[in-house]
Amino acid sequence: MREVARRAGVSVGTVSNVLNRPDLVAEATRDRVRAAIEELGFVRNESARRLRTGPDRTAGEFGDEPRRAFGVVVEDLANPYAADVVRGAEEALNAAGHDALWLSSDHSAAKEARSLELLEDQHAAGALIVPVGLGPAGIRRLRAAGLSVVLMDRDVTDACAVHVDHVAGGELAAAHLLGLGRERIVFVTGSPEPQPCVERRDGAARTLVEAGLGKPPVLVQDALSPTEGRLAAQRLMDMSPRPDGVFCANDLLAIGLTNELTRLGAHVPADVAVVGYDDIELAASAAVPLTTVRQPRRELGWEAAELVMAEIREGKSHQHRQVVLTPELVVRESA
Repeated sequence: MREVARRAGVSVGTVSNVLNRPDLVAEATRDRVRAAIEELGFVRNESARRLRTGPDRTAGEFGDEPRRAFGVVVEDLANPYAADVVRGAEEALNAAGHDALWLSSDHSAAKEARSLELLEDQHAAGALIVPVGLGPAGIRRLRAAGLSVVLMDRDVTDACAVHVDHVAGGELAAAHLLGLGRERIVFVTGSPEPQPCVERRDGAARTLVEAGLGKPPVLVQDALSPTEGRLAAQRLMDMSPRPDGVFCANDLLAIGLTNELTRLGAHVPADVAVVGYDDIELAASAAVPLTTVRQPRRELGWEAAELVMAEIREGKSHQHRQVVLTPELVVRESA
């Protein structure tokens, strides 16, 4: 800042005002300081500034509108579904002049806790999170530290939340397989099984029970990944009688399973119809284009960001809101 002040011929205090309270500085002086900032490539130390001024002084570099950072914590950033959710949140935050910090818990409650501590230490304005271990006590602690909190992909009533009706999604998948005349239907999931996958399984099971087939057998793999999908396909081929329909808890499992079934000589969908869940970008371009249940991933992130910003704007008058999004079936060649 001293170098900027020397280059612009002003005091350090004037540089600070241009950065934080530009309305106090004459237009010609503002322009001169901004030109010096551009010439020198000045980037201020946000952490030091926040330690001095606290979380409320988060003005944008060239404006007096508050600019805040929000943490977006998901279970696995390597999963295209999770990345799309974060992008949706980031788009909404950016449109309002804020920033998103991408964080992954990797399905670990301990890592999730460290990520949330980081957001507290950095005086983030809020956290949008797909929770692994975060419960009511943790949410209260975050709020006491000054963070607004919104849960994503969870059905709760004691906090702002956005989730998809996964029970309905499971019903869609099972009804589609039944409509194709499939009667030996298996559900494939991963461990640990996230709550949304449990809801998809419950929805499918309810539909099959109502059709008189009973609850479907469940194959539990070590992860929701293509590799585990391939291993699940090998298990399916050893079953007797062999299933003629498979509903996978996500598209990554379904794509790996479909590829391995094909390699092992089974015809998809003639021998085995396969339905996934999510409708990630790879689903349409897979070797056998995947029938799947599409959930509005970016909309989920966007709605969560809108809620977390509303909680800050509304202050003490804020009332927790829950947004429920509707999935839809996308029919392709695998079923």
